[in-house]
Parts: sequence; structure tokens; C-alpha cells
Amino acid sequence: MAVIKTVCVYCGSGFGADPAFTEAAEALGRALAEAGIGLVYGGGNVGLMGTVARAVLEHGGHVVGIIPDFLKSRERMLDEIQETIVVSDMHTRKRLMFERSDAFIALPGGIGTLEELVEQMTWAQLGRHKKPIVLVSVADFWRPLLILLDHMRDQGFIRDGLELNYLVAEDPAGAVAMLRDSGVEPEPEAEANVARRF
Repeated sequence: MAVIKTVCVYCGSGFGADPAFTEAAEALGRALAEAGIGLVYGGGNVGLMGTVARAVLEHGGHVVGIIPDFLKSRERMLDEIQETIVVSDMHTRKRLMFERSDAFIALPGGIGTLEELVEQMTWAQLGRHKKPIVLVSVADFWRPLLILLDHMRDQGFIRDGLELNYLVAEDPAGAVAMLRDSGVEPEPEAEANVARRF
């Protein structure tokens, strides 16, 4: 197993209704920096995504932001980060976030966070990558999704041989510990190339 050096964090561009979400974003950023794990994220300065990135920076960590040109004004880029990549569209953003990351963490967020998370679950289910995926279920945020996934299994839509591989942590410290324990298997070159074509 290779050491996880970078993590892509998916989370909201808003703060959500529960102050625990912001506290978790700050704690995750600190935990990543202290573990020497770099952050790859959507590049914005707003909401939970901005909170995670600022916390990484404040604790001496490295941040890569990847943002589509059309979102630069809406999500206000965080100028202090070490590397900002401006791309032409969402597909390119997601591909680069995938390529630059050894693992994925999902904090609370909206439909965009859900879409990015489920896409990585799907790619893993189809054997396109073996990178760890961790849901940080702050205040039981991800519980409805986990119930839905169980329902899909019960109804025969998640079948044997097509299981979903993900981890669930209650807090950021638990998520980082899970990443430390899981490692990541290096991808064969052919498989990596297939993943880049999604």
C-alpha cells in the first residue's frame, strides 16, 4: 500500500444550518495539515470549502484548488493557496481532482457534493479506482444516504460483486485515521488511463 499524500474534499459552498458542520470543516483542515496530507478541493473561498482550505493553510499544509472559469466570481477563489488551476468546465475540474488525489472525503454539502461523491463511488464500484472514500457524517448528516444505499441493496440494485466500498467516520479525526490505516493501491497504468476518460 502506498502512503496517502493528497485528499480531495467534497463539501458545501454554503455553511449549512448546523454550526457543527463548520467546526468539522475547520477540524478536518487542521487534521490534514498535521498529518502532512495535502488538500485538493474546488478552489472557492466560501462556505465549508473555504473553511477547510483556510484551516489547512493556517496549520502549514498544502492546498490545490481547481475551479472552472465560470465559477471564479461566484465562489470567489482563495488567493492564498499554493496552487490554483482554472479550467474550462466541470468535467475537467472533476477529472483533475480525481487525478491529483489519493483519496476522497465528503463533508456535508448540497447536490453538487452528493454528485461528486456518488461519481467516485460509481467509478470504484466499476473497478476504475481503489482510492479510499470516506463520508464524515457530522451530526448524522449522511445517514439518509446510507439508508438509501441499504435500500438499494435490499431491492437488488447493489448486487454481489458490485458492492460499494466506502468508510463512514463520525468526525474528521476518525476520517484521517481511516485514511492512514487504509493506504491506497497504486493503479495499473491501463486502469488509470481508463479513469481519466470519464
